[in-house]
Amino acid sequence: MPKLIVICAMLGLLVPVALSQTAQVSAKPLTDEDIKLFRSDVQADKNKIIAHTMRFTDAESTTFWPVYRDFARDQQAIGDERVQLIKDYAQNYDSIDAAKAKDMVQRMIGIENKTGQLRESYWPKFEKALGAKRAAKFYQVDNRLTLLVNVQLASDIPLVP
Repeated sequence: MPKLIVICAMLGLLVPVALSQTAQVSAKPLTDEDIKLFRSDVQADKNKIIAHTMRFTDAESTTFWPVYRDFARDQQAIGDERVQLIKDYAQNYDSIDAAKAKDMVQRMIGIENKTGQLRESYWPKFEKALGAKRAAKFYQVDNRLTLLVNVQLASDIPLVP
């Protein structure tokens, strides 16, 4: 669980720096390369947490990790949309009007829907790799990691003015 706290702390660094454009802060804004490296580190930590929590057998490990790599890649594509939404929010924070607010909410709902669809589409693959009970445990672990990231983001992103 300490690794989980480290991930959340690292993710907490992402949003305040991105939002620093709206505040008088001397922090350097994150570049796309910074975000890419950061996300790579976070994914490595997620992999360690998953491996530690799941305690895969050799056979499970052989079937799970290839499916998970594809799942993580597809999660990252959705995460790219989320990062872009956060950047847009930070850039427009002081001038958000009703139309921009509506657009951002629609994008947020779309991201949430894509996340649910991704989980649904990968369920049969994880079930085949691990069996229903073990796949359900993995989904719990992945969901908890996602919830921790979401709580961190929610605490760091200011409400619409």
